[in-house]
Amino acid sequence: MAKKKVETLRVTQIKSSAGRLKNHQACLRGLGLRRIHHTVEVAATPENLGMMNKISYMLKVEEA
Repeated sequence: MAKKKVETLRVTQIKSSAGRLKNHQACLRGLGLRRIHHTVEVAATPENLGMMNKISYMLKVEEA
């Protein structure tokens, strides 16, 4: 059986988490983002895509 290539996405935080809903702050932490202009690469799993969708107004997402 061939291995499936996992697609990765480059996610950058562009807005502050201060004053946001606790669930939105938790999504940022779950994605590994810590501060504005911090960039991480995450796998394009349904869990990560759901978190990115919820806080899309705070993120910039690119294909890695």
